[in-house]
Amino acid sequence: MTPEAKSQALAAALILGGAGVVIYFLPSLVLWIGNYSPVLAVIVGAVLILGFFWIFWLRARYQRRRDGK
Repeated sequence: MTPEAKSQALAAALILGGAGVVIYFLPSLVLWIGNYSPVLAVIVGAVLILGFFWIFWLRARYQRRRDGK
C-alpha cells in the first residue's frame, strides 16, 4: 500500500468513525434539544446529518485541486 493510499484510508476511517459517533448520539441529542425548542432540534439534526456529506464534498474538492484537475 502506498503512503498516499494509507493517508486516504486513514482519513476515510476517521471521517466515518466520527460520523458514526455523531449518528449514535444524534437521537438523544435531538430529543434533549427538542425539550427546549422543536425547531432548533430539527435544525441541529439537519446540520449534523448534512455535515457528514459536507466533509466528503470538501475532501473531494481538495483532492481535485491538489491533483490539478
